[in-house]
Amino acid sequence: MATIQLDVRGLQPPEPLLRILSKLPEIGPGDTLEVTHFREPFPLYPKLEQAGFAYEIEKRGEELYRLSIRRRR
Repeated sequence: MATIQLDVRGLQPPEPLLRILSKLPEIGPGDTLEVTHFREPFPLYPKLEQAGFAYEIEKRGEELYRLSIRRRR
């Protein structure tokens, strides 16, 4: 089980979305992609669900979100 870190703060749209989507193939069974983002990425959620991923979002500050993405079992 590995944790892949990705920080997309400071990137202009659509770059955060594209970077997150490009990392999805690297997530193996039991692995987690942890994304640090400056806002909640609502457009990403349907794409994750369609691709078979589960996610959790946690607001950690005014402009700080932690998104955890895993393969659905």
